[in-house]
Amino acid sequence: MSGEVHGPGEYYASAAGAAAGRLVAVRLRAMWPALPRMAVLGIGHTTPYLGLWRAEASRCIALSPVQLGPPPATPGVPGTSLMAEDDALPFPDLSFDRILLVHGLEMAENARRLLREVWRVLKDDGRVLVVATNRRGLWARAEHTPFGHGQPYSPGQVTRLLTRHLFRVERRDSALFTPPYAPFLRAAPTWERVGRALWPARHAGLTIVEARKELLAAVPAGTEAVRRKVLVPA
Repeated sequence: MSGEVHGPGEYYASAAGAAAGRLVAVRLRAMWPALPRMAVLGIGHTTPYLGLWRAEASRCIALSPVQLGPPPATPGVPGTSLMAEDDALPFPDLSFDRILLVHGLEMAENARRLLREVWRVLKDDGRVLVVATNRRGLWARAEHTPFGHGQPYSPGQVTRLLTRHLFRVERRDSALFTPPYAPFLRAAPTWERVGRALWPARHAGLTIVEARKELLAAVPAGTEAVRRKVLVPA
């Protein structure tokens, strides 16, 4: 893991990246154990994780922002990956039950616009799961991994950003207590158990925040009203 990794695809294809991905996947599965018949969108580089739910969901789509380049195709599952601007998602309003962001918030050119679009395409009872590099953790400094690039966030910053854009935060978790270097990743499960038991969550490599779409104010901060057709009885 001493060499520079130029993109998420190359990183997750490496032994170290695969090990880190497995650790993150365990926490994502704990947060969302089952998504039967749900429409799921992954924004950022989510191909390594959407397989957790693909067999049971009605559809799983991986969207890669243009700044990250095209996403890898999923073997045997055509039409499930695309590339687009993350502040203009190519989907109608109320399209998805769940949205997962991994390497999405940190790499967004405008995080606020991204979250407005997430709010727009989520169904009214939808949830978003944000996985962001923790600015206090070692992984934010690991430039040989994709977690060491972009804008890191503290757990409190993620919470405040979601709240400002009309999401109600419901749960928080953390991942990657393991240091981001090959000798430690070879014993990653042990390091993860010890880290979760002994170290404060604020020092984990990743912060994970689940939030529900909030409808009380109807319009995310800084955006125009979402146009919807309303049927009025004659």
